[in-house]
Amino acid sequence: MKSTSLSLIAGTVALAAVTGFAALTAPGDGGEAEAKTAARLPVERSSLLCPSPGLADLAETTYTSFTPAGGGSGGEAGKAELQKATSTTADGEKKSEKKADPGKPVVSLKEPGKPAIAEESGSGTPALVGTATGRLAPGWTTQQTTMVEAGGSRGLLGVSCTGPDTDFWFPAASTAKSREDYVHLTNPDDTAAVADIELYGPDGSLKSDTGEGITVPARSSVPVLISTLTSEATEDVTVHVTTRAGRVGAVVRTADEKTGSDWLAASAAPSGTLVLPGIPADATSVRLVAFATGDDDADLTVKLIGKTGAISPVGNEAIHVKSRMTAGVDLKDITKGEAGSLQLTPSKAGKNPQVVAALRVVRGTGDKQEVGYIPATGPVGARATVADNRDKGSVLSLTAPGATATVKVTASAGSGGGEQTVKKYTVKSGTTLAVTPPVPSGLKGGYALTVETESGGPVHAARTLTVTQDGIQMFTVQTLPDDNGTVEVPTAEQDLSVLDE
Repeated sequence: MKSTSLSLIAGTVALAAVTGFAALTAPGDGGEAEAKTAARLPVERSSLLCPSPGLADLAETTYTSFTPAGGGSGGEAGKAELQKATSTTADGEKKSEKKADPGKPVVSLKEPGKPAIAEESGSGTPALVGTATGRLAPGWTTQQTTMVEAGGSRGLLGVSCTGPDTDFWFPAASTAKSREDYVHLTNPDDTAAVADIELYGPDGSLKSDTGEGITVPARSSVPVLISTLTSEATEDVTVHVTTRAGRVGAVVRTADEKTGSDWLAASAAPSGTLVLPGIPADATSVRLVAFATGDDDADLTVKLIGKTGAISPVGNEAIHVKSRMTAGVDLKDITKGEAGSLQLTPSKAGKNPQVVAALRVVRGTGDKQEVGYIPATGPVGARATVADNRDKGSVLSLTAPGATATVKVTASAGSGGGEQTVKKYTVKSGTTLAVTPPVPSGLKGGYALTVETESGGPVHAARTLTVTQDGIQMFTVQTLPDDNGTVEVPTAEQDLSVLDE
C-alpha cells in the first residue's frame, strides 16, 4: 500500500474523531462516495472570560450566568462554571487580592433556562475564567454588572463576558487627561499568552514602546493603563489588541471625571456596513468614533434609524475616515427624544471599506451625567441572549436596517422563581423598535432575554439596563450578536477508491 493511501485513510479517521459526528459508510454500487450537506449541531464546549471589576471598595458586582433552554446536544448534562483567575500587573507581578479557592466556582449554572446569580464586593475581586460543556454550552452567556455609587469610578458598569480570541478592536477609548482607561487582558489557558497593544489617534499610530510583548500568565488577568503606553494625550483613540502567542479575552474599562465609568466591548469585525443599535431616547450627547483598518480611506454615509424610518443627521450626513486613522464626530443629542440606532454604509458604489466603530453615549447633564458605550455589532441571527434583567429598568432595542422582520423574545424563568414568558415583535423595514421587554410571571431575582429571528431581517439588537441612584440615571448597554450556539459539522464518508493504486 502506498504512503499516500495511508495518509488519506489517517486523515479520514482523524476527521471522524475530531467532529464526533462524521459518518463512515461503505460506498455505493458505483464505488463513489456521495457528498452530503453539512449538518448544524450544537456546540459541546464554550469558554467565557470576565474582567476584574475591582474598581473601588464601594464596588458591588453581580454575575448572572445563563444558557437558553432547548439548544443542548444529546443527554450529557455538562457543567458551566466560572472560577477566579490570578490578577497580575503588566510586568507580571501578582496583585494583592481576596484569597481564592481554586476548587470552588464563583458562579455555577445547573440547568438551561434558569439563570444562576452570584455577588462579589470590594476592590479585590479578580477576573473570572469559565467553561461550559454538554447541554449548558450552546448559547452560554454571563453578564457582569458592577455598581459604584460614588468616586472617580462612579457608574453602572456592564459587560457580557467574552470568549477568548486573538484580535480585538476598540474605537472610543482615550488617553485624554480626564480619562483613565484600562485594557483588561485575561488568559484562559494553561500556558502564558503574549499580547500586543497598538494605539491609533486622529493622525495615525501613537508611538509606544511598552505595548509590545505583554505577557499574560496562565489563567491570569493583566490590566494595562492605556495612557502609560504613549505620551500623547488624545480624546479619540482606537485600541488594537492582538496576540503573538496564545489567546486572551479583552475588554476596555473607561472612567471619566465628569461622566463616570463603563465597559467598552470590542467592535464587530471590520466591514463597510456597520450597525450600532440601542441609542437611548434621552441621550444628551452621542459621539461616533470610527477607524479604517485597511489601506484605503473610508467614505461612509451616516443614518439614524428611528421609530418611523431613517434620517441623516444635519451636518453629519457623512464621515471620512482616513486609512489607519481614528475619526471622531460629535452627534450631540441626535435622537431628539426618540430611541434609535446608527447605521454606517459606504458612500461610493462598489467600495467596501474596512471600518470598526463605537458610540460614546451620555445621559443627563451637569453633575448627573452618566456614560455608556455601544460598539458596532453583528445581527441577532438565529439566537442571541443578554443576562441580568430585572423587574424594572430594561429597554430592548430591535433594528431592521433591511427587510421587515419578526422576532421571538423569551424572558426566562427568574433566578429565584417565576415562569418564562414569550412575546413576538414585528420590526418594520428601516426602523428601530424600542420596547419594555416581557417579564417572567411571578419573577423572583434576575432573568435573561433571548431573541430569535423567525422571519425577515437581519435584526440588530441591544439592551439598556438603567438603575437610578441619587438622581442619576446610571445605565449600561449590551449588544446581542448571534451566540454561535451551533456549528457546521461536515459529513465524512469512507472512500475506498484511494486503495485502488
